[in-house]
Amino acid sequence: MSGDRLVDDYALVVFDLDGVIYLIDEPIPGAVDTVTRLHGEGRPVAYATNNASRRAADVADLLTGMGVPARPEEVLTSAAAAAELLGERLPSGAPVLVVGADALRAEISEAGLKPVATADEAPVAVIQGYGPQVGWADLAEAAVAVRAGAIWVATNTDRTLPSGRGPLPGNGALVAALATALGRNPDEVVGKPAPELFATAARRADSGRTVVVGDRLDTDIEGANRAGLDSLLVLTGVSDAVELLAAPAERRPTYVSWDLTGLFDPEGVVRVPASAAEYGGWQVTVGTEGLRLSGSGRTLGALAALCAAAWHSDRSGPVRSGSPAAAPVLAQLGLAS
Repeated sequence: MSGDRLVDDYALVVFDLDGVIYLIDEPIPGAVDTVTRLHGEGRPVAYATNNASRRAADVADLLTGMGVPARPEEVLTSAAAAAELLGERLPSGAPVLVVGADALRAEISEAGLKPVATADEAPVAVIQGYGPQVGWADLAEAAVAVRAGAIWVATNTDRTLPSGRGPLPGNGALVAALATALGRNPDEVVGKPAPELFATAARRADSGRTVVVGDRLDTDIEGANRAGLDSLLVLTGVSDAVELLAAPAERRPTYVSWDLTGLFDPEGVVRVPASAAEYGGWQVTVGTEGLRLSGSGRTLGALAALCAAAWHSDRSGPVRSGSPAAAPVLAQLGLAS
């Protein structure tokens, strides 16, 4: 960070939603204050979500109802992007089999296409997005349509979605079921980690820099990297320190913080990896038994040092304590052996 605050280095902040701004229907602690503060300082924000079950206006209303300032034009959804893609490729009025929520059907209609529900209606494309009501019958119709030659577009391939009960099956799990039945993958995947949502958002920053804030390495962070943007991983959702240490190069974030307050608090965020396996009073050694953390300092500093050692050595664990201060820090990070 060139400034005292991470946010000062960027012209636009792009937020993921589930696991970053809210969990189910409750804002994550710090989210309301953070976004309100960004708006109060006149800083542009955008929201990019793989959730295809809501339209942009619905998402904005949901956020506003939670106390998070949001306007429909600030929201980018995979449903809208996927419908726009098909609208550009297909003739007006072309039938499209929709596997997903009513919001996805509405996006298809707005794109000038005709949403249909069965393969008997001769769809020229299948669009698949998350919907809690999607079941076997929907996947069966999609399988018949794709085998008949329909283009198959998935809004996203998130394996899971966060919930108060832990990760639950996401659209990617249902896409995988259909892919197993068909013996092939979708023709197009529009949502993260594909870079389109973030690239679209970044164009709004003109010549300024954009930072993507997300909770998932496999969608938010990889998508930011593929779009050539910096990223901040917040540890309020799906990905944790264990997954971070094992992350391949394409899924490694620029920064890590506990939550969104890291955008403003220099003590609440750290750049990863540190330049070496020594950072902020911590030292990490790599041996035949894994990683060993010694020293003392901030917990996020320990995480930065561990990332440097793990990513350089391709040894992500186990992680052992080498000093009295290391044991509680490893427990806080969920890395205790």
